[in-house]
Amino acid sequence: MRLLAPYNPPIADWRDKRVWIVGASSGIGHATAVALLAQGARVTMSARQRAPLDALAARHPALATVLPLDVTDADAVRQAHAALVAQGPVDFVLYCAGTYQALRADAFALDVMVAHQQVNYVGALHVLAVVLPDFVARGAGHVALTASVAGFRGLPQSLAYGPTKAALTNLAEVLYADLHRRGIGVSVVQPGFVETPLTAQNEFRMPALIQPAEAAADMLAGWAAGDFEIHFPKRFTWWMKLLRVLPYRLYFAAVQRVTGL
Repeated sequence: MRLLAPYNPPIADWRDKRVWIVGASSGIGHATAVALLAQGARVTMSARQRAPLDALAARHPALATVLPLDVTDADAVRQAHAALVAQGPVDFVLYCAGTYQALRADAFALDVMVAHQQVNYVGALHVLAVVLPDFVARGAGHVALTASVAGFRGLPQSLAYGPTKAALTNLAEVLYADLHRRGIGVSVVQPGFVETPLTAQNEFRMPALIQPAEAAADMLAGWAAGDFEIHFPKRFTWWMKLLRVLPYRLYFAAVQRVTGL
């Protein structure tokens, strides 16, 4: 039984909700688009790769639209948003665009570090810059940012990726503190290992690996409950949460023992 009120206005009925998914060409973003279209949402899908978006839109011509977009281009984001709101107000925005490349400090590459910042974090800022003024003016709307358990604490091979996800979590927390009393929903999604083109690069065993459709189902359940943080699969993410509270001496020893790095 829930003892406290939900963080956000719960969203269980998606019929005719106008949703913008940024990063919808594959993985979690694509699976979430599929799930929301099945619920009757009107979904606008954005990504750099247009073909997967067109293929999904062709199956849902009455509900799905495509807005190809490079999130690192602030002007392109503004133009896409203007085209979107010309058709009516947006109810829900999911930022799911991301890039990932394993990197360790002994192979530090500034271009890789900056590329992660531009896509994973600055791209989210470009989207927020265009959607928040409308949400604030209307006193309605919901923004969801896709972070990762890789941002909970520093992990080997996550030199470029992890800090961007930690930044998104902190950003979501501040957005919630500033916006929830205005009636605007804010949520942060913390996936564990999900089978996507990004995680396919990993050469290590990924505990509790799940499919994107499972991730999307957990996200919809979290939004229906009005959750702020949506993390999955819990059999893995609760352990990652436990690591967050360990003192550094114990944490570093545990990471080295588990990963061998």
